[in-house]
Amino acid sequence: MGRTSDAREKILAAARSLIELRGYSALGVAEICKAAGVPKGSFYYFFESKEALALAVIDEHWAAQERAWRQVLAEEVEPLHRLRRLFEVTQAAQLAGQQSCGTVSGCLFGNLTLELSNQTESIRARLQEIFEAQAGLIEAVIGEARARGDVTVADAREAARSVVAQLEGQVLFAKLYNDTQRLGAMWTNCLALLGARTFAEAPIGL
Repeated sequence: MGRTSDAREKILAAARSLIELRGYSALGVAEICKAAGVPKGSFYYFFESKEALALAVIDEHWAAQERAWRQVLAEEVEPLHRLRRLFEVTQAAQLAGQQSCGTVSGCLFGNLTLELSNQTESIRARLQEIFEAQAGLIEAVIGEARARGDVTVADAREAARSVVAQLEGQVLFAKLYNDTQRLGAMWTNCLALLGARTFAEAPIGL
């Protein structure tokens, strides 16, 4: 019992929700299983440890986010428009989360970085890989914009890392203040960071 095809998904969904609400360290396996509605034995059938579960939650979340980012950044519009769209999607996701549970949950990856990067090596390494992958997706867009003369950055990779850092930082502030309006300045700040040719476009807004 509990080893049905959907037990693993129930555990993953419960763990992600609890991690977003309370963080990783305070959670126990029994609490996760109770929230998932599965017996404790099912947990260890699918996951050898709580750390293994956290890694699975991270991978599942990144798979969904990567698909969304690739879709946005592959749109057939000018590169800066694609990048702007990514910022809009980020703000919309945080607003939807706030409307759903009453608080801004922030970024799962950023939250776990703050909580665990100095404690759990496997999680730290996986988060590094994900942030580098995010930077890689943005680097390609910045490279296109630079080739068009739309931005003036010397190193597209470092600029991409700075954009990722800005996204994470602004989302962190939105979580701290429980205010998605804190995300409204992201686009203007990004244009300045990239040395964009024009600041004519208004900041993002929903």
